Amino acid sequence: MMKHRILSSTFLLAASLGVLPGSVFAQAAPMGGATMITPDQLKWGDAPPSLPKGAKLAVLLGDPAKEGTFVFRIRLPANYTIAPHTHPTSYTVTVLSGTPSVGLGDKLDAKAVHALKAGSFHYLPAKTNHYWLVKGPAEIEVQGAGPFGITYANPDDDPEKKAGVKK
Repeated sequence: MMKHRILSSTFLLAASLGVLPGSVFAQAAPMGGATMITPDQLKWGDAPPSLPKGAKLAVLLGDPAKEGTFVFRIRLPANYTIAPHTHPTSYTVTVLSGTPSVGLGDKLDAKAVHALKAGSFHYLPAKTNHYWLVKGPAEIEVQGAGPFGITYANPDDDPEKKAGVKK
């Protein structure tokens, strides 16, 4: 089994895409420890290379690559698929827009997915094989405890491997 890969503090964006560190992190209003972010304060950037190209990501809270609580949003384009994979930690998803579909297992089965319309909630325990199929654009919010990473059930599905990125 592939060793779990932990994403860097900027989700590998700085190294692989030339994005300045912290550029996908929202600028929260200082509230004595509380965090308040309006949609116009979100800093969207390309998702990490461990995901198929086309997704955009904005970190709202914490650093997903480090220990501790994190929250990020991800915009998934139409006709987007994330092959079966696992994460080292549990996490939750709230669907903000669109109707992405999630399936469980180590093989992609379009007939066995559950469509999650806006407002839906999804909890996934650590190390559970799952996959995403997105027909139309969707935005989800992911919350959990880091460090967050991704390991594909079939290493050949890893977008970094397909792109020839050395680990």
